[in-house]
Amino acid sequence: MRNYFEPKIIFERMEERKNRKVTTAQLVNRYIWLVDIIYRKKRVTFDEINEKWQDSPLNDDGKELPKRTFQRYLKETEELFCVNIECDRRDNKYSIENSDDFKKGDVRNWLLNSIAASNLINNNPELKYRIVFEHIPSEHPHLATIVESMRDELTLKITYQSYKSKEPRDFELEPYCVKLFKQRWYLLAAKSNNTEEAPHFYALDRITNTRITEKTFKMSKSFNPKDFFENVYGITVKNKPCKVKLKVNGNQRKYLQSLPLHRSQKEEVINENESIFSYYLIPTFEFKQEILSMGDAGEVLSPDWFRKEVAEIIEKMWERYVAK
Repeated sequence: MRNYFEPKIIFERMEERKNRKVTTAQLVNRYIWLVDIIYRKKRVTFDEINEKWQDSPLNDDGKELPKRTFQRYLKETEELFCVNIECDRRDNKYSIENSDDFKKGDVRNWLLNSIAASNLINNNPELKYRIVFEHIPSEHPHLATIVESMRDELTLKITYQSYKSKEPRDFELEPYCVKLFKQRWYLLAAKSNNTEEAPHFYALDRITNTRITEKTFKMSKSFNPKDFFENVYGITVKNKPCKVKLKVNGNQRKYLQSLPLHRSQKEEVINENESIFSYYLIPTFEFKQEILSMGDAGEVLSPDWFRKEVAEIIEKMWERYVAK
């Protein structure tokens, strides 16, 4: 039985009292710092974490991190970020459970990368004006409302102004999922009480108003967002997937080697100055635009119909720039 009058216990309890004066923002920054340290180090002991804490700008008084406070931070971090941190009792090293799964592009990977970036800025506040992020115009305030609607399984009423329509229209939707692509958030949703029409994408930056109703809905158990986007590049989900071959030369192929366009990408042929990449996906409008952005460094080899579509666009561009 612990003796709560021991000097060490009294000291820990005094430390906890002081920690209660820490603001919520400061606590969140400490949680972010802790997750980032464990994630980057892969496996780390408490002493190693404590040593890092001594040099952290978040450590206002320069004192060591009490073990009891550390354990509380672990618990609260797991609850806040849904990241499980485990301790291997064989060597008392802490690690993030299934950290390899974070490299597969799921929401936890996005979260941990965001945490790492936030921790980088927190540790170097003097450089925050020299760290430039991409602006995402559609993130607030509609994203939070949509996520709340999905969580509570309540339909969502939106006012939407598409690029094709002259006037905004109102829709009542059953929100399925959201996707971030090219700095824009998109909502995939089905129209309420319309079981025949396929779900449709709505760009959040074209939504002018959102309101959660009191009407409940149930998303089909057969719908899985991961499976839905398995063979998709972008947000266009039409036609059937097929094998696409793309010849890429120069430095452009190095970009694809370091950052594949799609999870199905394979480098089938490697020559001195060019490579042939294959993909199994739906040749969407967005995929076509990505190929065209490569200029003369990219060439569609197959299928023939897709090569012809890209060639027709190039021909029109030629006529616009040169033929006049």
